[in-house]
Amino acid sequence: MPKTRVLIIDDDQSMIELAEFHLQAQGYETGRAETGEQGLKLVEGSHFEVILTDLQLPDLSGMEVVKRLKELSPESEIIMISGHASVSKAVEATKAGAFYFVEKPIEFDELMVLIEKAVERSQQAEEIKQLRGKLTSRASYCNIIGGSKAMQDIYEIIDSVAESDANILIIGESGTGKELIANAIHYKSLRAKKPFVKINCSALPKELIESELFGHTKGAFTGAAMDKIGLISRADGGSLLLDEIGEMPVELQPKLLRVLQERVFYRLGSDKAQEASFRLISSTNRDPMEALNEGRLREDLYYRINTIEIRVPPLRERLEDIQHLAEHFLLEFAEKYQRPVCRISEESYQRLFEHSWPGNVRELQHAIERAMLLCKGEIIEVDALPFQQTAPRAMAATTVAVAGLQSRSLPATGAEPVTTIPLGQKVDPGEPSFETIGRIIVEKVPDPKSGADPVDVFSEIERAIVSAALSRTRGNKQAAANLLGLYRPRLYNMIKKHNLSNNN
Repeated sequence: MPKTRVLIIDDDQSMIELAEFHLQAQGYETGRAETGEQGLKLVEGSHFEVILTDLQLPDLSGMEVVKRLKELSPESEIIMISGHASVSKAVEATKAGAFYFVEKPIEFDELMVLIEKAVERSQQAEEIKQLRGKLTSRASYCNIIGGSKAMQDIYEIIDSVAESDANILIIGESGTGKELIANAIHYKSLRAKKPFVKINCSALPKELIESELFGHTKGAFTGAAMDKIGLISRADGGSLLLDEIGEMPVELQPKLLRVLQERVFYRLGSDKAQEASFRLISSTNRDPMEALNEGRLREDLYYRINTIEIRVPPLRERLEDIQHLAEHFLLEFAEKYQRPVCRISEESYQRLFEHSWPGNVRELQHAIERAMLLCKGEIIEVDALPFQQTAPRAMAATTVAVAGLQSRSLPATGAEPVTTIPLGQKVDPGEPSFETIGRIIVEKVPDPKSGADPVDVFSEIERAIVSAALSRTRGNKQAAANLLGLYRPRLYNMIKKHNLSNNN
């Protein structure tokens, strides 16, 4: 653990040295500054849990130092020291943000107790901050539903880049919600009050895309009976979404590149330059590398549109979001069809978690809508879902290896057999801790052979533990999740990952 750091700001050398002696003797790491400005510079470049500062400094008043320190490092606890103590000064220091006001001469035993309390308060504040961060982990964000780590990362990217004008490329399979992410970027940007114009490059004939993007003048081509404003003009000041950018005709891509580089464009049939002030967001459901290799996407355009890349994972890779999404769609369709809100049975949830979701979130949305319409009671059962049960999977052995490693996947070695504990047999009470079990596991892991494939020890242990939990709870997955302290979707994800199923 890193040492707690204490900064001492005082122009009295003897005071600094004496304080350092007592603090370092108690295991604290110290910093020193003889003026207020020196102290502020140290705090700018490093973190101190506790700061001791004199009220009388040669350059700045102690009160001003306290205020500026709290601006630079709000989490630091400040103890003010003064040889001219008064109630009014103590009150003023507290209002400025000081944790405590101490009068000289200092009793260092009492000061050490104060510093310990200040450190404890600082640690509690950090714990509360972390707890709040966990409690406010977003399960939804700008109409995007999902609380998985992958989605949280996407929300962080959106927060970081939305207010910039950086070009964004969103990559993800059909139905993953790319357009919702594009909406979030636009409506959290500084261009939110301006138009957000969208075009699907795969939905228009090739000969019309150029006209749609840039516009045309009357008589520019056969059938151009009047002037037309293009989508780039309509997006002026706002954002332009080019959906399925990989389907844009190759011959049109240099013109789009020129717009992005020069910020001007020309309508078909006109030589008058038009200004282009828009933020470009592109999306594709195919790997852009494939489009590059096949010559369907120009490399120079790819690097221009891909300043920031957001990859949206398919639903099968974030199964923990299924419950959030399913509950959201239940409420949505209950309101749409004026029906009472149903709930989803455990067996139905299991079926949802086992499905591969080739259509991603859009497929789940349709599945819940169908289930809502077919539901005859208050609970959605499996027969209301639109897909069949997946093939049964073989249940892993119900014996748990204490090391979790005596399996086919390990290379044969001369190591002694791993001790196993049959289910139902009690573990030796002298060896109950996870730390002890972890030590046994590591001691029993055979040394890897040169050239042999590496074995994922943690994966093997996870498989064994999940299998044991299912056996202990007689296949009750909710009970197994409770036993292991897991959110049910996470347990289902592990069951699917290790090809476990319940035959009990």
